[in-house]
Amino acid sequence: MEPPSVELAVSNDRGHRKIRTGVVVGDKADKTITVIVERRFSHPLYGKGVKRSKRYHVHDESNACRVGDTVRIVETRPLSKMKRWRLLETLGRKA
Repeated sequence: MEPPSVELAVSNDRGHRKIRTGVVVGDKADKTITVIVERRFSHPLYGKGVKRSKRYHVHDESNACRVGDTVRIVETRPLSKMKRWRLLETLGRKA
């Protein structure tokens, strides 16, 4: 079973694109948000549950997301030096 932060790839005329779910941790830059995606897995030798996280720079065309929002992002062509992901949808707002 896959963890909730790693969904199946999007299939369209440009091929498969990965989708990730994470939390916005930065929104200072114009049209860019920083999203942290956590994944959990069992250690191959010891079996203990391990958490690993990765930060993605994501293109947010409308500057709609704020820190704490839960978002879904999709892989895309390189948009800048660091941005290779686009905002797909906002799943939940921080209270």
